[in-house]
Amino acid sequence: MEEWIEELFTEELLAEAALRFGCNTAQAKKLGDFENYVYEVHKENIPYILRLTHSSHRSEREVEAELKWINYLHKHGVNVSLVNHSDKGKLVEVIQARKSYFYVCLFDKAPGSPVKVNDPLFDEELFYKWGKMTGHMHRVTKAYGEDGIHRLRWDQDDVLDYKKYLSEEDRYILDAGQRNMEKIRSFVETKDTFGLIHSDIHPGNFFYHEGDLHVFDFDDSTQFFFISDVAIPLYYSVWWKFRNENLDIRNQFGGKFLVSFLKGYLTECELEEEWVERIPHFLLLRDLTLYSVFHKKWDLENLSEVEESLLSQIRDRLLHDEPIVDLDYGEIFEKARAK
Repeated sequence: MEEWIEELFTEELLAEAALRFGCNTAQAKKLGDFENYVYEVHKENIPYILRLTHSSHRSEREVEAELKWINYLHKHGVNVSLVNHSDKGKLVEVIQARKSYFYVCLFDKAPGSPVKVNDPLFDEELFYKWGKMTGHMHRVTKAYGEDGIHRLRWDQDDVLDYKKYLSEEDRYILDAGQRNMEKIRSFVETKDTFGLIHSDIHPGNFFYHEGDLHVFDFDDSTQFFFISDVAIPLYYSVWWKFRNENLDIRNQFGGKFLVSFLKGYLTECELEEEWVERIPHFLLLRDLTLYSVFHKKWDLENLSEVEESLLSQIRDRLLHDEPIVDLDYGEIFEKARAK
């Protein structure tokens, strides 16, 4: 979290936020503070997830749109964490902090536990279920009406204004990013190809419980092409497990992952081969997005070893036009469709 926002966040503010939903912070446990403050809190000894979003990150309207969509998905059988109403019947409570605001919401805590990339459960069966859950989410969303409240479009994301965070030393990357955005913008948007997506369904954003996946953290949800929600799981599965390996090893794993994922996806939602063939553009977009986010969030003069490694790996691949994986997407699609 940016330092100036940290100065606004206090224990008293956290306690007030929890109280608005009838919770207490006696056993509060911080779970995250990168884009939002996320805490586990309790109400009548039951754990819930309290999230505080600063107004510099999202508007109240954006947060409310996210939460309404989540509850719509929950109503239609998607395993997502239900959003609770405050004591005053609101999905979003607003707390002023000097001349800015925190938007507060409360989620049910997802059952189960995370699956690490080195866990034996991180296998083709999980990838299949992951794809099936994503396809279910997309199928349900295609019938969603938002009552006039919308999340921002993908290309309105602050971090895609690359020149805002990257220097002229990265001119090649800046130009590549612009070309990729123009290419993605050229794709035709229809209700079957474009809509609200989670945008960040990686292993850190779902739990595994009794054979089912339960997804959470919709903070990055946006209006974008549905295929991005296929590309992102592929990207992070390869990146987290094999980012220090060469392209051949990444490809071997990526191919197996995507076949299983698509097999599951296609049981729930239709998908045309031409969109699978376009996955490289969305993988490149994630590389560029992370590169920009890291420049925005990290102190580049005082990087840790891990931060420096992550940043240099992405930069090196971008400078050499090397994707996270380089696959035969037509062949993979045929394998996924095979009975």
